[in-house]
Amino acid sequence: MDRKRTTHATEFVDDDVKLLHEMGYAQELSRRMGAFSNFAVSFSLICILSGGITSFQLGLSAAGGASIGLGWPLGSLFALIVAAAMAQIASSYPTAGGLYHWSSILGGKTWGWLTAWLNLLGLVFVVAAINYGTYDPFFRTIIAPMFGVAPESLGWWSQTLFLTLITASQAFLNHKGIRITSRITDLSGYLIFAVTILLVVSLLVYSPVKIDLSRLFTFTNFTGVDGGMWPKQTMAMAFLSGLLLTAYTITGFDASAHTSEETHEASRNVPRGIIGSVFWSTTFGYVMVCAFVLVMPDVGAAVKQGTGFFQAILAPIPGPLRFVIEILMFFINYVCGLAAVTSTSRMMFAFARDGGLPGSRWLRRINSEHRTPGIAIWVSALLAIVVTLYGDAFSVLSAGSAVFLFISYAMPIAAGVFAEGRSWNEKGPFQLGWLSKPFGVLAVFGALVLAYVGIQPPNEKVIYVIAALLVLLLGIWYLGGVRKSFSGPPVGGRAKGREHALETIEGQLE
Repeated sequence: MDRKRTTHATEFVDDDVKLLHEMGYAQELSRRMGAFSNFAVSFSLICILSGGITSFQLGLSAAGGASIGLGWPLGSLFALIVAAAMAQIASSYPTAGGLYHWSSILGGKTWGWLTAWLNLLGLVFVVAAINYGTYDPFFRTIIAPMFGVAPESLGWWSQTLFLTLITASQAFLNHKGIRITSRITDLSGYLIFAVTILLVVSLLVYSPVKIDLSRLFTFTNFTGVDGGMWPKQTMAMAFLSGLLLTAYTITGFDASAHTSEETHEASRNVPRGIIGSVFWSTTFGYVMVCAFVLVMPDVGAAVKQGTGFFQAILAPIPGPLRFVIEILMFFINYVCGLAAVTSTSRMMFAFARDGGLPGSRWLRRINSEHRTPGIAIWVSALLAIVVTLYGDAFSVLSAGSAVFLFISYAMPIAAGVFAEGRSWNEKGPFQLGWLSKPFGVLAVFGALVLAYVGIQPPNEKVIYVIAALLVLLLGIWYLGGVRKSFSGPPVGGRAKGREHALETIEGQLE
């Protein structure tokens, strides 16, 4: 990489920092992540061994095996299109809190401000949903009985204590620096590949069920069945509802963008991290969820088992092997939450850096020892703990996180469709060429369909949250005077005029 000398004779600034300075920001975070680490943070956050299991019933109890065999590839194609469209923008503007920055530059500060809030809410929901899913089924149903604790003896207080402890520990690891966090997510990245292969092979080898591939393409309307996750729907709507399995599982790949300022050669490695994490997650995830369906003794009975289906299909696997798989999966799910806290805190820091949040003065502060956004990390963790206090947490949190995140993904993409060739002429190393606008339109359309499906019963409470949030945000924007006080990212002349201030900020941290 070319090296550029700064005004300080003894210092060298690489192209990443030079580009960051051109966008008006100082190199406050520690840039220690390489290509694999950037990929691993998204791959660990997507974590097919988390969402692919805890939300599996979103698909199976909708249109049965067809929701898996046909629905997963369809949902995966949509996720890849969104990822590619996002990756192109990330290559042009590799900053922390990327979606907010992209929307502001391409669509204006109001569009960026709304994007930031939706993305931040979705990320908080993701942290909560992941850790809730780590508790049940992994800890409560699988780990606790290993130590003689009956699952039915664990109530609301046990759940809350568990969620508080693991979320706080994830915040602590994040607080201590990106190096330790990225090393853990790197390990998790390798383990996800290895454990998925081990799990699938074990299920197929030890299952007493005769493999019947037709299960994967058989439409069965399980909506309205006792124990299922959906009220009675038409077959067409059931199939659409089943797509939420893939949508919830394959979210969080914006983590690669949120850690841009901590990644070397960000304009190249961040797009690779976004697309690579989605591609490998959808590929290995498809093999895994298909294996689940193929080894079930009875698909109809599995629908009524809820998350207990997983324990049932693990039962034929020999005890010692099953123990190893379960312990490794528990660790991987924990790291999934760790990556989610990383992503959420960087988004919060980046938005606060431009004054977009209440308490921005504090939330944008960097710990000079560890070069991490310490206050933003702990506030992110606290908010995630608070939203898990709601009783029917997982179904609302999982649906809400998918809806909020994909809407926030679509907003900068939509702005890019209109800005391309006009205000957006300079792109980064990764470009889609003639596919740029078609991918953008498909991504926006798919996000709208997903949002519609995500607010149908029994998740209609999500629409109440969205409506209340938008009313609150618009009220703050217009009545609170934010539209006058919030200037958005420093672009153009404002960015160029901050060079001396950036050197001062970096000098203080050094």
